[in-house]
Amino acid sequence: MKLSFLGAARQVTGSMYLLELDDYRILIDCGSDMERSTSNGQTTAPTTPQPGFFPFEASSINLVLLTHAHMDHSGNLPHLFREGYEGQILCTEPTFALTNVLLKDSASLNQKRINELNASKKQRVKDRQVQLQKDLFLDKQVRETMESVVPIAFNRKFRVADGVDVTFVPAGHLLGAAHIIINVEENGERTSICFSGDIGRKNYPLLVDPAPVPKVDYLICESTYGNRLHENQMTPEDALADIIQRTCIDIPGRLIIPSFSVGRTQALLYTLNRLYTERGFPPIKVFSDSPMGFESTKIYLQHVKMLNGEAKEFYKENETLFDFQNFEFLESSKASKAVSNYGEPCIIISSSGMVQGGRVEYHVAENISNPYSTILIIGYCAEGTLGWRLLNGQTTLTIKGTEHTVLANIEKIDVFSGHGDRNDLLEFVGMQSPETLKNIFLVHGEYESMESFKTTLAETGYPQVIIPKKGESFEL
Repeated sequence: MKLSFLGAARQVTGSMYLLELDDYRILIDCGSDMERSTSNGQTTAPTTPQPGFFPFEASSINLVLLTHAHMDHSGNLPHLFREGYEGQILCTEPTFALTNVLLKDSASLNQKRINELNASKKQRVKDRQVQLQKDLFLDKQVRETMESVVPIAFNRKFRVADGVDVTFVPAGHLLGAAHIIINVEENGERTSICFSGDIGRKNYPLLVDPAPVPKVDYLICESTYGNRLHENQMTPEDALADIIQRTCIDIPGRLIIPSFSVGRTQALLYTLNRLYTERGFPPIKVFSDSPMGFESTKIYLQHVKMLNGEAKEFYKENETLFDFQNFEFLESSKASKAVSNYGEPCIIISSSGMVQGGRVEYHVAENISNPYSTILIIGYCAEGTLGWRLLNGQTTLTIKGTEHTVLANIEKIDVFSGHGDRNDLLEFVGMQSPETLKNIFLVHGEYESMESFKTTLAETGYPQVIIPKKGESFEL
């Protein structure tokens, strides 16, 4: 049995792992790589050119398992089908629904880019268009991908081949997200492997806590927060209440919250609903400006039974999770731009969370020079993004070709981060026996985070830790 690390190796994005048995090949996740691959901080390149999008023949894969819907885990699935994959994708029902929304949105953006190039008469742009059509998937590939999904339930063994079964265990992090456990029986020996996916945190709005996983022989563990703890120890309700009090109630200001449409926006809306329903906050106008956020919110409402006990009880008492007084979804771009004329204190939630692309750029541009406005960053911002520049104190910002002076207040909280921190990761690993666990493979993290977490694990009795390089394979 061989395990190859084809993505999220010594970096955060692009999760993709290939498990090869004697005559059966399983791909676990197939995510978009949003970074350049690095090893010890050095850029690396494939040793040999790859004829296709993947370092393997897509038609040789027998099965795909998907931990959750986020694009860094699902975003290359349409490419897999375009290159000849003909098998099934196993995931939970909410993951199926959310992945469909994310991939359709990405295909729409891809088509828009191609259409813009089609309108150009410049030859160099035409050449770029030809390359883009090879690199980008469109709606046809998304439909083919989603037709091959087989939703399965949590905590039930699913036999996928002779001597091979899989189990999806709730991971928190996002609606439908799972740890995936694979049991393999070969030559009379039984081997168990757990792929963590992304590990959630306890007491997160709407979501169940990460569930315990059984003891396994091999553990593939994410390490996004492997070298740090969450900074904010307040509850999401307390943290958001403090911000709103200071920015919209004590002064008649505006609060702009860049937020990812899938997962983060729903947590925000639910928390706001609880503040207004249970704490008697004045009904400040709240605008949610993301079509994809609207579609994702409907999916959360369709799966209330899979949310945590607190959310289910709130829904039972109030018959709603996300709808409250003075709340409005903005569907059209015209309605989005009209918000700039709203004269009262308000809260605007818009994607994307890194302030890079999406309608949020317009809202930031309209409010960034207003000292009565606050821009609240609630998640990770990659280096170079507008969100990253705001957090690093840049005094001017160029948005869509126009330079703006930064006079708005810039704040940050991490209570809405869906990733468990170092203590959560330690608790996840701590379910395993140091005596019987053969190896821990650290993935999905910056290299410095992995090295730090490896040291921490060794100090707590787990010396058998490997940090694989991209493309590296191991015999299990």
